[in-house]
Amino acid sequence: MASYTGRGVHGQIVHALGTRIVGGDLPEGTTLDVRALGEELDVSMTVMRESMKVLAGKGLIDARQKRGTFVRERKHWNLLDADLIGWQVESGGGQRLMRDLADVRSIVEPAAAHRAALHRTTEDLHAMRAALDAMTEAHAHSPADAAEADAAFHRALLNATGNEMLARMDLLLEPGLRERDRVVHSRNRAVDPIPSHQAVLDAVRDQDAARAELAMLDLLAQATHDFDQVTGEQSATSR
Repeated sequence: MASYTGRGVHGQIVHALGTRIVGGDLPEGTTLDVRALGEELDVSMTVMRESMKVLAGKGLIDARQKRGTFVRERKHWNLLDADLIGWQVESGGGQRLMRDLADVRSIVEPAAAHRAALHRTTEDLHAMRAALDAMTEAHAHSPADAAEADAAFHRALLNATGNEMLARMDLLLEPGLRERDRVVHSRNRAVDPIPSHQAVLDAVRDQDAARAELAMLDLLAQATHDFDQVTGEQSATSR
């Protein structure tokens, strides 16, 4: 599900309640008094009902006869939802989330780079080159544009595999990747990401599958280091 946060008063309420649930202020199994929450947040029941529908769609809550509306167990949450990813980072759960994302990327993307080197087309190379050029241009002055270009590069790489199932892995990876890039690029302390991406592109262009796989492993190791460094600095500052 696409991000809902920010869409007027409904988005504000979804954000307020979503962060409470994800952050543990409203623990799993908690029965929600929707009317009381509406009074606390100073919104109508119409707004609350709409907000409850959105949260239910994200797997956070459910409603049953005799039990009412309640917070579901974490195993039912749509952890790939863009809002949930953002709320986890906001509520202090970013380290676990990004570790899980790094594990998934380490399984998928080196293999994708290997396959892309064997199956890429001229159009694939142009798409990767355009994304890298956009990242280079945006890196110094626009974290949001840099994150967008970074996501486009990885999307183009997945497309270059020639495998439709792998190409759609962007649905799994991209929400977390965007949040990771938003955090890292906003601090402007990370190592320049352009050379590591260039190394992947060069290997894919040269159809050197083994080199492409190793270049992607190096890129992912740097990405993990950058995030750990930024979040470590933030934790030290908060203390």
